Amino acid sequence: MSAEPLKTLFHSYEAEALDLPKEGERVLFLGAEPGFRLPGGFAAALHLVQGFRPHFRALQAAGFHVTPRADGAGFDAALVLAGRHRGQNELRVAEAIERVASGGLILVAGGKEDGIASLRKRVDELVPLDGHLPKHHGVAFWFRRPVDVGAAAVLRSANPAVVVEGRFHTTPGMFSFDRVDAGSKLLVDSLPGDIRGAVADFCAGWGYVAAEAASRFPGLTGLDLFEADFEALEAAKANLGGTSVEPRFFWTDLLGEPVERRYDAILMNPPFHRGRAAEPEIGAGMIRAAAKALKPGGRLFMVANRQLPYEAVLAAAFSGHAEIARDGMFKVLSGRR
Repeated sequence: MSAEPLKTLFHSYEAEALDLPKEGERVLFLGAEPGFRLPGGFAAALHLVQGFRPHFRALQAAGFHVTPRADGAGFDAALVLAGRHRGQNELRVAEAIERVASGGLILVAGGKEDGIASLRKRVDELVPLDGHLPKHHGVAFWFRRPVDVGAAAVLRSANPAVVVEGRFHTTPGMFSFDRVDAGSKLLVDSLPGDIRGAVADFCAGWGYVAAEAASRFPGLTGLDLFEADFEALEAAKANLGGTSVEPRFFWTDLLGEPVERRYDAILMNPPFHRGRAAEPEIGAGMIRAAAKALKPGGRLFMVANRQLPYEAVLAAAFSGHAEIARDGMFKVLSGRR
């Protein structure tokens, strides 16, 4: 979670550099993450947008109005929490410009290590900034939504949708949005030829592994995709059009929400970090979730960075496990329930 950038964002109000939003006003919050504290006197209605399922669920549980995509226009102001993805940050600023009423405040904040300085410079080239304020290892900057929204068009044209390998449609901000991830490719190329029955792709992203499974294994009777990133899952829906088996899609937090169906095989390229440091417990939790979702005798096939210690977790969750492939960066592991 972006604890420091969240504090940077709201410090601009606490330092009285900006007037607090009033009762009856509507404020759009793009990229909202759990853990923020509203300044005293912040009376406007917040409309939070968060497409990452664990954050979405946490914000919803805290009582906020939150949606995976922005909806509506004419907002009095917008807050934009910038992250590590440059293209996604620019697209969020573009959306804020498009959805805020003319003259409305747009406040952007992010961490210094995540490139907030370059984002500030980029926006300042398109729209004159009203001010900025550094705090909590980050920077906040703000401007008024101009009458002409041409700046939004410029930001969007600089970050277009991408077509990977001529058939997979993605957008900036998704995992490996501009190429097939090398780990996913190793996983697909290492799968045995006898996969059949009901299959799930955990951490499906924009659908590469599932699409390859659908084309390689004619014996599939079902194909379910589970993904925490709402936009990536929406892309997967388009990327799996025309497959021989009708896929189903689940926007799910696999570490916090149970999987109801049971599968003959699960394919998985789990994430291993939330921030910059590796967090092997994320992948370990995914392995345990996969074990619970497999039928007796069902098999898990997963790829991981070579140095991540998942073998002990596989040994505890499965009756047997093995390493079936390896290259300079990744290993492919299997487990049988």
